[in-house]
Amino acid sequence: MKDIGIITNWHKKNATLVVEKITRFFEQRQLNLRVADRKMADFYSETSLAEQLNSWQDNLQLIIVVGGDGTILRVARDLACWDVPVLGINLGQKGFLAEIEVEQMERFLQYIANGQYDIQERMMMETRLKRGNEELGSYLALNDIVISRGPFSRIIKVEILVNEDYMESYSGDGVIVSTPTGSTGYSLSAGGPIVNPSMKLFVVTPICPHSLYNRSVVINGDDTMKLRIDSRQVQVVLTVDGQVRFALEDEDQIIVCRSNHTIKMVCFHDYSFYRMLHQKLKG
Repeated sequence: MKDIGIITNWHKKNATLVVEKITRFFEQRQLNLRVADRKMADFYSETSLAEQLNSWQDNLQLIIVVGGDGTILRVARDLACWDVPVLGINLGQKGFLAEIEVEQMERFLQYIANGQYDIQERMMMETRLKRGNEELGSYLALNDIVISRGPFSRIIKVEILVNEDYMESYSGDGVIVSTPTGSTGYSLSAGGPIVNPSMKLFVVTPICPHSLYNRSVVINGDDTMKLRIDSRQVQVVLTVDGQVRFALEDEDQIIVCRSNHTIKMVCFHDYSFYRMLHQKLKG
């Protein structure tokens, strides 16, 4: 059997205690563990986790991520190329990505030890930023990309084409393009629909639009979107999964499509997205 990797956001409260419990649990059952300490996996480093943990790549059965949704998003983006299943243990507030809450941890760790778990594959999006004829960067996202205005209260305009066909121009505070996984994040706060994460589609949601039309639009996951920026000298920012930021300029183009990479999330036989949704949103 391959090893089980543990990647932790050590800045979270009780992270050390939780990792010690997980480590003790698997060591008692003589299962091989690899635990990334603070130096091995630095979430504040610009170096990707794939580079920081490159010796792990070919020897992992699954990765346990101890943290909140932000921790899981970073792991998903950086380690998507490894194609290793990820299980989240939530140390954050109201996490939608983490399968396990700390209070339930031991029961689910026993399922892992017994091999009693399933894999749910979720789509990711690829975003390419173009300025003129130059491509400035390419980014993976599990949740969403957001084009938003800076701190000054002037509107921006985002023009959207789907497969080169004009769809809409949004004037307002910006636009969110989310995956089904990201539909319960910022997109939901902006009035977007909740989507089952097993689906293959995009949700386009305007942020505080300056028009009577403020509905989200659902786009086929096989389509390609082109977003054009008309900032009129206002600061505009591209944000990927709420973590990667890039300053945009007038007439920049953002190309969005479904990535060839996916993230494999560990789930269990009694998992129900709709039951989880009720539990997370009822409070």
